[in-house]
Amino acid sequence: MLLVSAAILIPCFWQRHIQAGDLASHAYNAWLAQLVGEGKAPGVYAVWQGKNVLFDLMLLILGKIFGFGAAEKIAVSACVLVFFWGVFTLISVATRRRPWLLVPGLAMLAYGFVFYMGFMNYYLSLGLACFGLAALWHGERRGILLATILAPLGLLAHPLGFLWLAAAGAYRLLWPRMRGWSEWLPPAAAIGIGLVVRWVLARHPEYQPDWPDAPFFQWNGADQFWVFRPATRYVALAMIVFVAAATLFDLLPWRGREGNDKERRLFPEFYAVAFCLTALLPENLRPEENAGWIGLLVTRLTLISAIFIFCWLGTLRPRKWHLFALAVCAAVYFTLVYRDTWLAGRLEENAEKITREMSPGTRVIATIFEPPDYRMVTLHVVDRACVGHCFLYSNYEASTRQFRLRVKEGSPVVVASPEDSEDMQVGSYDVQDEDLPLKEIYQCDAGDWTKLCVRDLKAGEKNGAGGIRPE
Repeated sequence: MLLVSAAILIPCFWQRHIQAGDLASHAYNAWLAQLVGEGKAPGVYAVWQGKNVLFDLMLLILGKIFGFGAAEKIAVSACVLVFFWGVFTLISVATRRRPWLLVPGLAMLAYGFVFYMGFMNYYLSLGLACFGLAALWHGERRGILLATILAPLGLLAHPLGFLWLAAAGAYRLLWPRMRGWSEWLPPAAAIGIGLVVRWVLARHPEYQPDWPDAPFFQWNGADQFWVFRPATRYVALAMIVFVAAATLFDLLPWRGREGNDKERRLFPEFYAVAFCLTALLPENLRPEENAGWIGLLVTRLTLISAIFIFCWLGTLRPRKWHLFALAVCAAVYFTLVYRDTWLAGRLEENAEKITREMSPGTRVIATIFEPPDYRMVTLHVVDRACVGHCFLYSNYEASTRQFRLRVKEGSPVVVASPEDSEDMQVGSYDVQDEDLPLKEIYQCDAGDWTKLCVRDLKAGEKNGAGGIRPE
């Protein structure tokens, strides 16, 4: 386990910084929270909230002890181990067999779309939920108690992980007691809830629901292996072929089957429910007009579908070719990921060169765009580069009122309007007199999208006017 853990953590250390989308924003806001505690961030204040905050608290505490560079590595490594071993433990308990032959695939899943988007609170909550499901799986009182203890910790990380633990846990505990037609009540109720949610949102445009791209069947769990550039979609396709082949060879009549058929059917049923719910839910929505978006909901939830797929694979008879096929997929996948994270790292190094030359406390906004064929976001690379050097005026977290940090109108540290923050990031903001002095970091070389420049903004102009968008 120690050797596997060490190998699993290699992608956390193969670049100077972990290139994972929102992670840079988490690092910046942990530093900003420290300044708030020291009274050095005018107009910004912290509130207590019981959800979507566990990873941020980890960063803040570790940052005070070790500095934010080391804190990021420690906190993310802990999340990766919780997630990886959480899924491993769930499969082990549910199948009564340790899935060592699935380790390369589980490693890919640990570094999938959700990880590289930097959704660390959600990612951590799913890892904790896997441990909770494993604890209660056999219905023992001690296990249920342990899951009950883990549930509030999961909620502190993210409410979706908590809801998954509660719903899947209740489903699992009821499952052995159902016979005949009653077995179909839980999946029918879950899908019915999804239909009601879709019906309500479709009739209330004020929530601004944004539905995922068609066709809906592409959001099947394998999309978690589509990260950065389109080449990884071939890995996702290879994983679909692998799952289909492994299932076919296991279910052929002359191969024989082990275990209770009803128990074995549980994971395909879990997967079917998860897939139907993701097909019914919106990708983005905005419950409050003056608050931030709840974004990328469907592409987050497909990670749960992927976990159920690996749980199903754990029920199949272990074969050496499973390990070989997954190892080949993992070798190709991590080679592609290393290439793309290296490019993102070079972009951040250029941002650091610019911010190191600024006077402490300089206000900046960043208009950074990834190439159009990228699936991951790179707009937050300036966030982490600003730690200890500058204030990112376009920082979105405080204005959305969905995170621990909040901002008052007129703060010189961060803009108070989520609309203004969004406009600054996409390069369509009209600069106001009260914003000045303000600098913009932008891409300035059509031949190299990682090269950055900086300029002083003037009142009345739009930011982003002088930038180059990668093609």
